[in-house]
Amino acid sequence: MTESTPNAPEPSPEGAKSGLDIHEILKILPHRYPLLLIDRVLELKRKERIVAIKNVTINEPFFVGHFPGLPIMPGVLIVEAIAQAGGALLLTEVEDRSDKIMVFTGIDRAKFRKPVGPGDQLRLEVAVTGWRSVPGMTAAKMQGYAYVGDRRVAEAIVSCQLVDAARGRGSNGDNNSNSEL
Repeated sequence: MTESTPNAPEPSPEGAKSGLDIHEILKILPHRYPLLLIDRVLELKRKERIVAIKNVTINEPFFVGHFPGLPIMPGVLIVEAIAQAGGALLLTEVEDRSDKIMVFTGIDRAKFRKPVGPGDQLRLEVAVTGWRSVPGMTAAKMQGYAYVGDRRVAEAIVSCQLVDAARGRGSNGDNNSNSEL
């Protein structure tokens, strides 16, 4: 039985999709510039794995201060790119994803092996190692690797949970609950 998810890529009979362009990614992820950190999905196998690309350019806003004269992509943003690739994989399984966001619940065993700079193309390979879905809660754990060419530059295990987009914005719909501050 195949589920139909609005705006989600149509799975092939084996559950694999050849890829997603930026327009399809924008329909899945809530992130926008300057924090959208994946440009293309090369491979997507439902609930199993994803391979995505981040083209790193000198125009990235973080290079202004990290570091002047020696631009290096911050490692935390490489981990964020891994998580966004995993989020794109997981959110394709969620029918009401316009009302949900995927949030970090943990980062384990993060390692940074080589600096990433302008002109590099990050290839993000993320595999689901655990998935739990019960009514009202979906959580996942994923192992992610980042490569430039055939060299591994970073890796991390990321955990995330699907939450209602309205969560944390005030239960009464008032987005100004801290108006005294």
